[in-house]
Amino acid sequence: MSDKYLDSIVVNRGNQSRLKNVMRRAERGEKVNVGYLGGSITMGCDATAPEKCYAYLSCQWWREKFPRAEVGYCNAGIGATTSQFGVARADADLLYTKPDLVFIEFSVNDENTEHFKETYEGLARHIYTSQSRPAVVLLHNSFFSTGEGSGEIHIAVGKYYDLPCVSIKNNVHGRIAAGELAAETITADDLHPNDAGHIMLADTIRYFLDGVYARMEEPEEESVFPARPLTPNRYEHSRRIRNQEMEADTCRGFSEDHSPQKHMTDIFKCGWETWEQGAYMEFTMTGSTLAVQYRRTVNKPAPAARVIVDGDEAGAVLLDGEFDETWGDLLALTTIFEKEKPGEHHVRIEVCRTHEKDASGFYLVSVITA
Repeated sequence: MSDKYLDSIVVNRGNQSRLKNVMRRAERGEKVNVGYLGGSITMGCDATAPEKCYAYLSCQWWREKFPRAEVGYCNAGIGATTSQFGVARADADLLYTKPDLVFIEFSVNDENTEHFKETYEGLARHIYTSQSRPAVVLLHNSFFSTGEGSGEIHIAVGKYYDLPCVSIKNNVHGRIAAGELAAETITADDLHPNDAGHIMLADTIRYFLDGVYARMEEPEEESVFPARPLTPNRYEHSRRIRNQEMEADTCRGFSEDHSPQKHMTDIFKCGWETWEQGAYMEFTMTGSTLAVQYRRTVNKPAPAARVIVDGDEAGAVLLDGEFDETWGDLLALTTIFEKEKPGEHHVRIEVCRTHEKDASGFYLVSVITA
């Protein structure tokens, strides 16, 4: 039976040759690995159990459709993160599993700007050209009631690279906007799905996969990968540097955190911490972009720091360690600079504000260069 909302979810068919090949392998009983990379929705925020999030539920499609196949599952969702962080952590958190299929979902975390169009393109290129040559499917979520999100720029990337684009927005927000579905039945905050909402998201993906499966035996040649990127593409080979990978030129007042990181979502680990006014770190980096990742905490008061590049104090960037939301501490990512060409830069991070009785220290999680 036709459903106008589900029938509208494929906003770019894209080339499906890789995806069909994964299905053929699964039908032969071979092992296939399915991965998901995204923010809090992918992580499963507001699902009552990890097995009730959309990623796990949609991965079950593969086990049900191909019972002879061994299906690996990797959920690399981290809440409140963007594609800028996603491309820097893709190798460590997802690509080590050598996925055969990757779903990418950052549409409610990325902003609808040229900056995030570039970081998202870097992520798509990085995953598509990785060692296991996975099929890549782009998922486009939105705020449930308003339909707001960064789908516009993400779909532009998908069309340029001939990648399948699946609009969850068209199914879920479409029904809400038409008055056929009450938002409160699937979400408590208009952003994170509850168990029923995760089922709707998973059903959207399963509908898309059913459609590809129905045409699995139709021959299809893989598209030619564009050599020329859509954007300046400075982020495709981003590198995340934590305390194990960096020896500072100078370090005073910061201590390294060597407590073990239990899981990728155990986010405030392997960095540097200080409670001291005037504490600083200096290092030299080569690249065209620099971003700093740090903790913004609800436990206030907390220190602030500033980043000075190449001695330019007037252009210093503030890193405020205090967070005004109430839901928990934020893994903040602040872009310090984006240059047209790579070069060598001297970077100083120094604490510029403390309080007599700080409730938290300043925690520098990592620096990300490209």
